[in-house]
Amino acid sequence: MIKYFLSLLLTLIFNVVFAQFPSDRNSLSKNNLYIYWGWNWSGYTDSDIRFKGDAYDLLLADVKAQDRHTPFDAKTYFHPLHLTNPQYNIRVGYFFKDRWDISFGVDHMKYVVDQNQTVAVSGFINDTGTSYDGNYDQTPVVIEPGFLKLEHTDGLNYVNFEIRKHTLLFQYKNVELNGQLGAGLGGYMPKTDASLLNFERNDDWHWAGFGTHVVAGLNLTFFQRFFIQSEIKGGYINLPDIKTTALNSDGAKQKFLFSQINILLGGIIKLNKKVESKKPVEGN
Repeated sequence: MIKYFLSLLLTLIFNVVFAQFPSDRNSLSKNNLYIYWGWNWSGYTDSDIRFKGDAYDLLLADVKAQDRHTPFDAKTYFHPLHLTNPQYNIRVGYFFKDRWDISFGVDHMKYVVDQNQTVAVSGFINDTGTSYDGNYDQTPVVIEPGFLKLEHTDGLNYVNFEIRKHTLLFQYKNVELNGQLGAGLGGYMPKTDASLLNFERNDDWHWAGFGTHVVAGLNLTFFQRFFIQSEIKGGYINLPDIKTTALNSDGAKQKFLFSQINILLGGIIKLNKKVESKKPVEGN
């Protein structure tokens, strides 16, 4: 998935940078406000995860994980009471100048460590009363119930700020095709569902780390009011403070890369209609 993301990102960068710019770009004008809601499909690179507590200190190498997107069902994806069940993205943005916006959003991803995979484990486990007590040195261990279950499923929440450059690629009457490139950074607040050995789990909301990302998108706008948007996004996640058990001394940390493919629906609010009608945006 990372390779597909990189190839699509390079294609969009080329199209945005070298596109011809039509003169009428009112949907991208200064003082416009937008909001969108949509859904993401995510992928993650393998990562080393270190678990540390009074009774153990373990490093699990190259752990595989997947997202957990909800199978499509209109009652789940569009019902007001179930909108937050699938993996979703929500964002509010403001055009502080023509073609440039700054925004705030939340990416609700889900991260699930694959069960029944074999990983190399180093470290020790002492006095837990389980069959896993002992010392490990790149020892193959199967991730299964009784040893470990780790999920950020409610979720891997990326609270972030972003800046984007927009370009009108094509316009016909009341339909516009816009390209966009951007970058952002923020913090991660997962609600981690972790079962480790025989310890009581901790599933509280918690600021676990930080991340950064780049994004490229294609936006189809109608009547300068409503739009459908597709995005590809990728970035870096660093979680040095994951809560795993009910003991304050216990925790985990990991670093990995992520990718997203997003489908979004949104609307535009023009905050300064008089200025826009008197002074249309000029192309470069």
